[in-house]
Amino acid sequence: QVQLVESGGGLAQPGGSLRLSCAASGFAFDTYGMMWARQIPGKGLEWVSGIYADGSHTYYLESVKGRFTISRDNAKNMLYLQMNNLSPDDTALYICAKGWHTWGVDYWGQGTQVTVSS
Repeated sequence: QVQLVESGGGLAQPGGSLRLSCAASGFAFDTYGMMWARQIPGKGLEWVSGIYADGSHTYYLESVKGRFTISRDNAKNMLYLQMNNLSPDDTALYICAKGWHTWGVDYWGQGTQVTVSS
């Protein structure tokens, strides 16, 4: 069965960095686009970033451009999100998802909490 397991969240100070990871299993990882979304209580879901199966195209939410970098290692079935220059507005539950935000996502991870606070 498809499994997506996120890790790497935690507490960071404003201006700090975190690297999120998503371990994927149960499907042909190297043939699917992958996304990172975030959920903020009371604010709904935001698509943060995405990457095509071969890494040839990436998507970023405007507010994270220049600060976040998405990457993947198809040999290890891993998805990553490097987050730099974090701000309190980045505080959210970050969720890994299989698919693409414009044509459909069919599996989600449980998420990893990121809290940015001094």
